[in-house]
Amino acid sequence: MTKIDAYELEILGAFEKGKLKSVATKAELARFKAAARATGIKDRRVNIRLSSGDLSDIQAKALEEGIPYQTLIASVLHRYVSGRLAERPTPTGTQARGRASKRRATSAG
Repeated sequence: MTKIDAYELEILGAFEKGKLKSVATKAELARFKAAARATGIKDRRVNIRLSSGDLSDIQAKALEEGIPYQTLIASVLHRYVSGRLAERPTPTGTQARGRASKRRATSAG
């Protein structure tokens, strides 16, 4: 799990004390519930081939997140097709982390 900052702790405390109230209308809540139901429907199966290294990395990341690896893969794909998956820019001059950067380093040398 990721750490939460002071602002998030303040919000969490307010929520737990019942100080926060929803501003959503009944129509908005109904629309949100319908969207959540539609998103949760998994009516198709897809089989893909992955390298064993990539699958191991995905499984490790899913373990860190506390979710099944298939759920992580589906989530990433959903965020990609909905335009909500963005690559994080890496600062210039810093080394990339992970197995892929190690492969690039060894193949370049």
